[in-house]
Amino acid sequence: MRIDDPWYDSLSTGGSRLGCAPPPGPARPQGDRTGPVRTGTREAYLTVGRSAAFHEVRGRYRRFVWAVYGGLLSSMVLVALSPVVSGAPRALFPGVDFACFPLENPGVVSIPVGFLCGWLGTVRSRERPDEGRYAETEVRSLTGAGAV
Repeated sequence: MRIDDPWYDSLSTGGSRLGCAPPPGPARPQGDRTGPVRTGTREAYLTVGRSAAFHEVRGRYRRFVWAVYGGLLSSMVLVALSPVVSGAPRALFPGVDFACFPLENPGVVSIPVGFLCGWLGTVRSRERPDEGRYAETEVRSLTGAGAV
Protein backbone atom coordinates (compact mmCIF):
# COMPACT_ATOMS: atom_id res chain seq x y z
CA MET A 1 0.00 0.00 0.00
CA ARG A 2 1.39 3.40 -0.95
CA ILE A 3 0.55 6.46 1.09
CA ASP A 4 0.60 9.87 -0.59
CA ASP A 5 2.29 11.64 2.29
CA PRO A 6 5.66 13.39 1.92
CA TRP A 7 6.67 12.35 5.46
CA TYR A 8 5.80 8.68 4.95
CA ASP A 9 8.83 6.40 5.20
CA SER A 10 8.23 3.31 3.10
CA LEU A 11 11.49 1.68 4.21
CA SER A 12 10.52 1.63 7.88
CA THR A 13 7.21 -0.04 7.11
CA GLY A 14 8.67 -2.81 4.94
CA GLY A 15 8.13 -1.04 1.63
CA SER A 16 10.53 -0.83 -1.26
CA ARG A 17 14.31 -0.97 -0.94
CA LEU A 18 16.64 1.89 -1.73
CA GLY A 19 17.01 2.43 -5.46
CA CYS A 20 13.84 0.50 -6.30
CA ALA A 21 10.54 1.92 -7.37
CA PRO A 22 7.87 2.12 -4.66
CA PRO A 23 5.23 -0.57 -4.76
CA PRO A 24 2.23 0.44 -6.87
CA GLY A 25 -0.79 1.46 -4.92
CA PRO A 26 -4.39 2.17 -5.76
CA ALA A 27 -4.95 5.42 -7.61
CA ARG A 28 -6.67 8.03 -5.49
CA PRO A 29 -9.72 9.53 -7.19
CA GLN A 30 -9.77 13.32 -7.53
CA GLY A 31 -13.10 13.61 -5.71
CA ASP A 32 -11.57 11.96 -2.61
CA ARG A 33 -10.04 15.23 -1.35
CA THR A 34 -11.93 17.58 0.90
CA GLY A 35 -12.23 21.18 -0.23
CA PRO A 36 -11.12 22.71 -3.49
CA VAL A 37 -8.07 21.31 -5.25
CA ARG A 38 -5.28 23.90 -5.28
CA THR A 39 -2.13 23.31 -7.21
CA GLY A 40 -0.21 26.55 -6.68
CA THR A 41 2.80 26.71 -4.39
CA ARG A 42 1.60 29.90 -2.73
CA GLU A 43 -1.80 28.41 -1.94
CA ALA A 44 -0.21 25.26 -0.53
CA TYR A 45 2.14 27.34 1.63
CA LEU A 46 -0.75 29.43 2.97
CA THR A 47 -2.90 26.36 3.62
CA VAL A 48 -0.15 24.66 5.59
CA GLY A 49 0.60 27.89 7.45
CA ARG A 50 -3.02 28.14 8.60
CA SER A 51 -3.29 24.54 9.80
CA ALA A 52 -3.38 23.74 13.51
CA ALA A 53 -0.92 20.87 13.10
CA PHE A 54 1.67 23.24 11.64
CA HIS A 55 1.37 25.59 14.61
CA GLU A 56 1.74 22.68 17.03
CA VAL A 57 4.89 21.45 15.27
CA ARG A 58 6.27 24.98 15.10
CA GLY A 59 5.78 25.39 18.86
CA ARG A 60 7.59 22.12 19.56
CA TYR A 61 10.35 23.13 17.15
CA ARG A 62 10.88 26.43 18.97
CA ARG A 63 11.38 24.66 22.29
CA PHE A 64 13.73 22.16 20.64
CA VAL A 65 15.78 24.98 19.11
CA TRP A 66 16.19 26.64 22.50
CA ALA A 67 17.83 23.47 23.84
CA VAL A 68 20.00 22.83 20.77
CA TYR A 69 21.29 26.36 20.40
CA GLY A 70 21.78 26.79 24.14
CA GLY A 71 23.92 23.66 24.37
CA LEU A 72 25.76 24.37 21.12
CA LEU A 73 26.64 27.97 21.89
CA SER A 74 27.69 27.22 25.46
CA SER A 75 29.93 24.36 24.32
CA MET A 76 31.52 26.48 21.58
CA VAL A 77 32.27 29.31 24.01
CA LEU A 78 33.64 26.93 26.64
CA VAL A 79 35.86 25.13 24.13
CA ALA A 80 37.21 28.48 22.89
CA LEU A 81 38.07 29.42 26.49
CA SER A 82 39.51 26.00 27.42
CA PRO A 83 43.11 24.71 27.51
CA VAL A 84 42.44 22.87 24.24
CA VAL A 85 42.68 26.18 22.37
CA SER A 86 45.33 28.07 24.36
CA GLY A 87 47.76 27.70 27.21
CA ALA A 88 48.62 23.99 27.01
CA PRO A 89 51.62 22.52 25.16
CA ARG A 90 49.32 20.59 22.78
CA ALA A 91 46.84 23.47 22.35
CA LEU A 92 45.85 25.07 19.09
CA PHE A 93 47.71 28.26 20.13
CA PRO A 94 50.39 27.04 22.59
CA GLY A 95 52.18 30.39 22.87
CA VAL A 96 49.11 32.34 24.01
CA ASP A 97 47.23 31.73 27.25
CA PHE A 98 43.68 33.05 27.39
CA ALA A 99 42.14 29.87 28.81
CA CYS A 100 39.78 30.77 31.63
CA PHE A 101 37.76 27.53 31.61
CA PRO A 102 39.81 24.78 33.27
CA LEU A 103 38.24 21.68 31.63
CA GLU A 104 39.20 20.33 28.22
CA ASN A 105 35.75 18.86 27.60
CA PRO A 106 32.86 21.33 28.10
CA GLY A 107 30.15 18.64 28.23
CA VAL A 108 30.02 18.72 32.03
CA VAL A 109 28.73 22.29 31.82
CA SER A 110 27.19 22.62 28.34
CA ILE A 111 24.83 19.63 28.58
CA PRO A 112 23.08 20.97 31.70
CA VAL A 113 23.03 24.43 30.08
CA GLY A 114 21.31 22.90 27.04
CA PHE A 115 18.68 21.24 29.25
CA LEU A 116 18.21 24.51 31.13
CA CYS A 117 17.70 26.37 27.84
CA GLY A 118 15.17 23.73 26.75
CA TRP A 119 13.28 24.23 29.99
CA LEU A 120 13.45 28.01 29.52
CA GLY A 121 12.07 27.64 25.99
CA THR A 122 9.21 25.55 27.35
CA VAL A 123 8.45 28.09 30.08
CA ARG A 124 8.55 30.99 27.60
CA SER A 125 6.32 29.15 25.13
CA ARG A 126 2.94 30.66 24.31
CA GLU A 127 1.35 27.21 24.28
CA ARG A 128 -0.73 26.60 27.37
CA PRO A 129 -0.82 23.22 29.17
CA ASP A 130 -3.45 20.82 27.86
CA GLU A 131 -4.69 18.41 30.52
CA GLY A 132 -6.30 16.11 27.96
CA ARG A 133 -3.09 15.69 25.96
CA TYR A 134 -1.12 15.17 29.18
CA ALA A 135 -3.48 12.39 30.31
CA GLU A 136 -3.37 10.76 26.87
CA THR A 137 0.44 10.86 26.79
CA GLU A 138 0.63 9.43 30.30
CA VAL A 139 -1.65 6.51 29.42
CA ARG A 140 0.29 5.83 26.20
CA SER A 141 3.65 5.89 27.99
CA LEU A 142 2.51 3.61 30.82
CA THR A 143 0.56 1.10 28.74
CA GLY A 144 2.23 1.24 25.34
CA ALA A 145 -1.11 1.89 23.65
CA GLY A 146 -0.70 3.04 20.06
CA ALA A 147 2.87 1.76 19.78
CA VAL A 148 2.05 -0.47 16.86
